[in-house]
Amino acid sequence: MANPSNPAPKPCRPNEPNSSPLKGISEKFKEKPQQGSWLASMVAMTVLLCSAGLITTFAWISVQFILNPEQVSWLNKSLPGWGNTSDSKLERSQTLREIQDSLSKQGQIAGQILPLERDTTTSFLLPIFKQRANCQSDCKYIVELRVYQRAGNPELQSVSKAYYHLAAQLKVTGPEESFVVAPIVNATDDNQGSSLPLPLSEVGRFEGDTPSPGVWFYLRGQRQQGTSATAESGAKSIAYGQIVYYNPEGTHLQLMLPWTSPSGQLPQWREVTGGDAKELVVDQTVGLEPHLRVYQVNPVKFVLNPIQLEQISLTSPALQDSEYQNALMLARSGLWTPAFKQLESLKKQLTEKLPEAAQAQMDVIGLHSQVTKTQADTTSTSPSQQVLADLIDGRWDKALQVFEASLENAKEIATLLKADKGRLWSRVEAQLRVNPNQQSVQAWGALILAAKYGQQRANSWLNGQSKTTTDTLTYIQGLLGQLNGDAASQIPTHDSQIVGSVQSIAEVNAADWLKPPSQQTRHRVFEDKRHSIFVDTQQDVSLQKADNQVWYQVEVSAFHDGRRWLYFPFTNLKPPQTSKEKFLWKALGIDSDPEIQIVVWLANREQVTTTATIKAVQFRDGVLRLLVAADESVETLYATSLQQPLLAMTNSALEWVESVPMTLQELYQQDALRVKAMLPILWRSLQESGQLPGGAVPDSQYILQKLGSLPVQEVDLTDDAMPETVLTISPEAIASLDMQDTSEDGSFPPQQPTLRSPDNNQSRPHTLILSDSGQVIYTDFKQDSPALLRAIAKLSGGQSVGLLLENAHGYRLKVWSQKNQRFE
Repeated sequence: MANPSNPAPKPCRPNEPNSSPLKGISEKFKEKPQQGSWLASMVAMTVLLCSAGLITTFAWISVQFILNPEQVSWLNKSLPGWGNTSDSKLERSQTLREIQDSLSKQGQIAGQILPLERDTTTSFLLPIFKQRANCQSDCKYIVELRVYQRAGNPELQSVSKAYYHLAAQLKVTGPEESFVVAPIVNATDDNQGSSLPLPLSEVGRFEGDTPSPGVWFYLRGQRQQGTSATAESGAKSIAYGQIVYYNPEGTHLQLMLPWTSPSGQLPQWREVTGGDAKELVVDQTVGLEPHLRVYQVNPVKFVLNPIQLEQISLTSPALQDSEYQNALMLARSGLWTPAFKQLESLKKQLTEKLPEAAQAQMDVIGLHSQVTKTQADTTSTSPSQQVLADLIDGRWDKALQVFEASLENAKEIATLLKADKGRLWSRVEAQLRVNPNQQSVQAWGALILAAKYGQQRANSWLNGQSKTTTDTLTYIQGLLGQLNGDAASQIPTHDSQIVGSVQSIAEVNAADWLKPPSQQTRHRVFEDKRHSIFVDTQQDVSLQKADNQVWYQVEVSAFHDGRRWLYFPFTNLKPPQTSKEKFLWKALGIDSDPEIQIVVWLANREQVTTTATIKAVQFRDGVLRLLVAADESVETLYATSLQQPLLAMTNSALEWVESVPMTLQELYQQDALRVKAMLPILWRSLQESGQLPGGAVPDSQYILQKLGSLPVQEVDLTDDAMPETVLTISPEAIASLDMQDTSEDGSFPPQQPTLRSPDNNQSRPHTLILSDSGQVIYTDFKQDSPALLRAIAKLSGGQSVGLLLENAHGYRLKVWSQKNQRFE
């Protein structure tokens, strides 16, 4: 019987699916892979969404950091100092008054605002100052710079209620003291300074055309100099500071460059290398030593500040050429002008254009050369300053001329050389490296060493120079003697060139005359197989003459001192108080050859000469006299000369000018126009002198007929390459004029002129000199003329031609003055 609680299982039907327990288990296993795939998708989706969020967040932060940095000021703790944004306390917009009050509460002082744009209310730079304690002057110093920009809608705000938000800020410290004083450390005895920063007290904006985009500012402070620095630089204080650049695209302030200027000059934007871009020039000149740092604005890969200031350096040559490298070596030693000239010569030789970097270096050298040339061209009242300017510009020979001009100059310049810190010496070494046999440079090298270390050191250095000639050594020894106070050593050795007048002398007082320098004689006082001992003794020269000689004195009218001609009165001749006789004998050139010629002209213009010997010299109140011992025949010459003064001259002093003989008529045939214009002037000159009566001037043909036989010479007396006309007219020629004839128009008076009784002057030829333009430049026809032309002579030691004039007292030599346009 079937149990009703347990119903019987249903019979299996062939078409029903299998309902065994394994079926459920398999179905469960089929569902689990679908759940795992869903979980993985969810995790992946979560990671993807988080990454996108982070990327978006960082992108937003980056944009805000660039465009609105105050919104992300919470990043300050995680950023380096240069990337800090504004403080959260200053995030909110404020009026200008609120900004000033906020700073005052913090113990800071708001400075004067500097606009960043034309509209001063749009954005501005605000310097922040602090007050130094216990301070009497210049008590405020800059600690920070801030940039504020207008916030909100400007159209809804009044100027007094305008709100600003902080866009950028920059902490400020001044350059270290050691950096500030560095340019003058080598030039003075000042200490090198400490590593402490110096305060900055002023901020200003560079006006004018500056590199763009952006705004350039300078920060400045001043440091008082010591005594030595002040004397060298010529300024009361050193200016120093920082260069600041504001990048408006990144709203970023950046310290670009510290600067210092011993001359107290602000940096300037100048066009140095050509083109539209300007360079920043910092003047670090000390005294006459120019030092100009030139900086170019170059791009750099930095988002906040895409530019930098880079100095044009002369350390590394931009062109691999030996001549170019030598030029840069000269420039680094301070020889700017020689270096620039060498670069200009090299540039002309090159077939290609100089590389840009090489051209920039050349432009910097040229900028310095302009300064040194201007200094050297400016005449200084101080010989040492003039020499310093010449040496800095590489004018070695010109500087030597100043040194040799006088013993006083040499003494002052010796002090300059002794104080040299090495700048002048480095120039000597650099120039000799390029040109080892330059005499003037070798001379300055020896003078520097002698001034600093003594003459023995200078001689040792000279002997070590491979390109020093014997003549150079002799010349430099004279300069070294002058450096040591020997006035005679400054005078170059030369032959005597003296012109003067011989005068009789009643008696000779030896005390009135300077005898030749004492002669030194060496005597051997001891000798053995190894040694010889010598003693030098001085032997005085006494005033003695031979029995057949007589004493005369020569009053000098002109002489050549080895460099130039000097003329009576000799006010510019300044012998030293000691060794005066040595100085005068060498200046006159009679230390080696004391002979002089005495000349007399006979009535037929023939010259007769005899030789005399110079025994002593006298110099008083600008008058220079020579005591000479002459043969007794001089007395016969003096008697033969009809009481005319005797001429004294050394063999090489003058060279007589004798042109080709010519008459006025012959000159007329060669140049009729010039002679025709000259004839009326000649006639009037004769009338003015009283040689002819006054009245109308006859026509040229009449004058030529009467004066055509006068002798003339053509000589260039004025150094203009055009000959002057010299007419010599004797009294006989004047007397031979037939004044009974009249001109064709009857205008000339028919009477015979009455000639004055001839005196000593009238019995001798007279001279009239006309310029190439027909103007009278010399005449001795005038009744009051004190002198007569004795001869025309070429002066030795130059190309000048002079007039030897004779008067009752003697002879004077005169040459043409280009400045005053007359014979002097």
